[in-house]
Order: sequence, then C-alpha cells, then structure tokens
Amino acid sequence: MAKNIYVGNLPWSATEEDVRAAFETFGEVISVKLINDRETGRPRGFGFVEMEDQGALAAIESLDGSDFGGRNIKVNEARPRPERPRW
Repeated sequence: MAKNIYVGNLPWSATEEDVRAAFETFGEVISVKLINDRETGRPRGFGFVEMEDQGALAAIESLDGSDFGGRNIKVNEARPRPERPRW
C-alpha cells in the first residue's frame, strides 16, 4: 500500500528530482508532484510524494522540520481534499 505525503515550505528553486532524491534514501518513491500556480506557472512551494508505507513513515519522521535548500520543510501524511461545490 502506498502513502501520499505532503511536503510544504519548499524553496521555489526545488525540482521534482531534488525532492525525489531526498525521499529515496528512505524507500521507493512512486511519484513526486510539485504544485505550480495556474495563472503564473511559478512554483507554489509545496507538493506531494507517493511512497510505499514503511519508507513513507521513516521519511515523515526524519524529514519533518529538516533543512532543504535553506528552508525548514514541513512533511506529513497528506489529508484528502475536502469536497467543494461545483458552481
């Protein structure tokens, strides 16, 4: 089973490859998705990493609050997005 991990407070210079490399030391990374602003296309400073369970737990424990590109990143298990009404 795979876990989806939220990664926040990323530097805008971070790439998906940088994030993948940081998380791969804890286990197999299935996917990395950094979120960009819809209008400007610039990074928003957060993203999601999908990993297998054991590696995900170790990565959350070790990387939360750690330095990544000069910023202390926030790492936790992603929560499902709440339903929003479609107008």
